[in-house]
Amino acid sequence: MHIARETHRAGWTHIEVCIVVAVLIAMAGIGIPLVHSGIQTSRIGNAVMEVNLLSTEIHQYRKAMFELPSSLDEIGDGNHIDPWGNPYQYLDLAKIKGLGKARKDKSLVPLNTDFDLYSMGPDGKSKPPLTAAVSHDDIIRANDGRFIGIAEDY
Repeated sequence: MHIARETHRAGWTHIEVCIVVAVLIAMAGIGIPLVHSGIQTSRIGNAVMEVNLLSTEIHQYRKAMFELPSSLDEIGDGNHIDPWGNPYQYLDLAKIKGLGKARKDKSLVPLNTDFDLYSMGPDGKSKPPLTAAVSHDDIIRANDGRFIGIAEDY
């Protein structure tokens, strides 16, 4: 009497490998944009926090010296860079002639009466009016510090 034995190979078939690869690609397609979005959200939050901190340091300087600093160098933060590797921008509005360099809202009204402080955002580009496309991603201080956030949200 002859008994037939089934032989099983160890390993995966070509179809099984293709299915696993397809599942991994689908998971990466979903996960990578979520990770990128999370990193961007974290950087924005960090920039908002740093603009708020710099603003506080500027106010402390004003209390001690009875005037705003001429630059961030005077408060020891001249080399402070934003999460995208660009220096923070500061402008004492009392020391400029006219309002041409001041940041302006969508109605072209200056954002602040005391000083401008902002990050140029992920693209590293900016123009004074928030209506400029390159300014939409800036992290700004507006309404004399009552708003700190993304220019597009202001």
